[in-house]
Amino acid sequence: MNILDSLNNAQKQAATHIDGPMLILAGAGSGKTTTITTRLAYLISEIGIDPLSTLTLTFTNKAAMQMRAKALNLIGPSQNYPLLCTFHKFGLLFLKLYMSELGRANNFVIIDTDDKRKIIKDLESSVQSAIIANEISRYKNMLLSPEQVLQSSVNPGLIGSKADYEKIAKAYKAYDDMLNANNLVDFDDLLALTYKILEQNKDLCEQISKRYQYIMVDEYQDTNELQYKLLRKLCLMHENLVVVGDDDQSIYGWRGAKIENILDFKEQFKNVKIVKLEENYRSNANILCAANELIDHNRNRLGKRLISTKSQNQDIQIIECKDEKTEAVNVAKKISELLKMGKNAGEIAVLYRINALSRALEEGLLSFGIPYKIVGGMKFYERAEVKDIISYLRLILNPRDDFSLERIINKPKRGLGAVGLAKLQKFAYERKLSLYDALSLMDENLLGKKVFSALSEFVSDIQTLCKLEPCELIQELQDKINLKEYYQNMPDGNDRSSNIDEFYGSLLEKIQENQNFSLEDFLNDIALTSDQDNITNEAISLMSVHASKGLEFEHLFIIGLEEGIFPLTGDETDIEEERRLAYVAITRAKSDLNLSFTNSRLLRGKALRTEKSRFLAESGLSDGKLMLESTKEFKRGDLVTHKIFGIGRVLEATQIKSDFKLKINFGGNIKEIMSGYVQKV
Repeated sequence: MNILDSLNNAQKQAATHIDGPMLILAGAGSGKTTTITTRLAYLISEIGIDPLSTLTLTFTNKAAMQMRAKALNLIGPSQNYPLLCTFHKFGLLFLKLYMSELGRANNFVIIDTDDKRKIIKDLESSVQSAIIANEISRYKNMLLSPEQVLQSSVNPGLIGSKADYEKIAKAYKAYDDMLNANNLVDFDDLLALTYKILEQNKDLCEQISKRYQYIMVDEYQDTNELQYKLLRKLCLMHENLVVVGDDDQSIYGWRGAKIENILDFKEQFKNVKIVKLEENYRSNANILCAANELIDHNRNRLGKRLISTKSQNQDIQIIECKDEKTEAVNVAKKISELLKMGKNAGEIAVLYRINALSRALEEGLLSFGIPYKIVGGMKFYERAEVKDIISYLRLILNPRDDFSLERIINKPKRGLGAVGLAKLQKFAYERKLSLYDALSLMDENLLGKKVFSALSEFVSDIQTLCKLEPCELIQELQDKINLKEYYQNMPDGNDRSSNIDEFYGSLLEKIQENQNFSLEDFLNDIALTSDQDNITNEAISLMSVHASKGLEFEHLFIIGLEEGIFPLTGDETDIEEERRLAYVAITRAKSDLNLSFTNSRLLRGKALRTEKSRFLAESGLSDGKLMLESTKEFKRGDLVTHKIFGIGRVLEATQIKSDFKLKINFGGNIKEIMSGYVQKV
């Protein structure tokens, strides 16, 4: 069987493209993953491109794993395999090879958001650590060094007063110095430092660009300025860049994504080929009609309309509710009925524009005994007890990791209080030592006999653990450092103990399954884990619309469709992104879509009158059905509905006296029908 056989015409055009830049404008559910992986396989298996000269980038581990599995299945056995990973994984791999270009060792440790905020809080406590962390992230993605920020005022209005700006600028410098001194990197550094190295070393940049001759990028509408500039570096010696995205699904402007990257792609590169994937394999016709009608209200877009390939259809349900409690009960009741009918809980989801809406919903689900999972809640690897074990493992790999040592030096209790820790830090600073090395040189007069004895045992344990192979190391770590006992007396001690057992158990399993297991790679992969990697079929999913990106569900509920909530703003500068967000939400549904709004809602402790969202009218929806437009005028591209054939698109319209003869595509079934037998959607 030819690898192209399962593709439609547009997908084949994209998959068989070889040289030069191309934009694949891929609508929701249009088979973009299949198209990307087939093109990769086509280049390697049919054209004979070296797999090692290809690079495919995406945004989530889940997407990367799915693509890799599909591509390798098509490519078959090979001596070399293509690099297919997230942007940040690419940055990690690059820095492991070339960090020395910045005068730093390649055994750096990646810190997560909580670690980042803790460091910042220690450096500057008068401004919220979350605000400083966000600003530092913004500066890094703008490629602004601490020195540049200190010398200028980059959008100080975004972060309050001039005084706050100066504090943040100084905190950025201190934070950056601390990371450098301890050989730590944060998530933003993985790309910012990669770009910095390529920018400073033209020979290396040319070498890397020649290595990766064929580059593909998924979800291109989500790229920011830094990612765009990095891609330009990677394409320095060629323009074989294929980007896949959907401007109608650009919903991350608030975190730096630039929709202009996809809108202006044809101006940024020469002789760009554009292919539109408009056939949708996910949603039924009514859902797509609502999505198309809604997004047509946006002006700042490239333009396309999704066409359903499904023959079955189902009305969209709109539920008007008295208040949020009624809404929650209605949603819970319908979900309960679906579960009683044997529907898979993993195929049911509830979306909301703001997280605050989940409270009433959770109460409603609990009252019906419905198990649920909040996607975007605390991740397993972010739990304190799990992070403690990770810190021990980091310290074992790199005893000079002061940040990890500070976290666990008193877990379990070793009698070292804040005063003792300050003495240790001062001792280390004066002698330019790591805390671990300082521990080995301090005597009991400085810390006291009991504390000194406990810390000496700690140093001895770490020295022993450093020499062990992974499997023995994990078993010894459990025995020597009994964190379960430390957490057992806490109110949620049983849960914490279970999490510790789960972590050790899963890690030992990974070690035993992989002969080439690397503890360092394992810890790096943890730092790149996302919420979507953990969705299960045992509970329904609750999530914000932002968290739903890239997912799909057979039965979907979107709650809180009210002005001031969804859309969150009526400001003209933001309404198009709000509309794109609604478009993303609607197109997560496969067959069963339920939209709800309330007449009153308790928000921030106040009961407020609410008005239903304009998006319902803009989607052409009224009382759960599509509003049909009665008109005699028809033209190419119009969507129409027929009692037997369902919804289709007009290919040709020929006027005959006062009527029209229409050639219509009903999901691949071409019919010629007089206009009196159809209605415009």
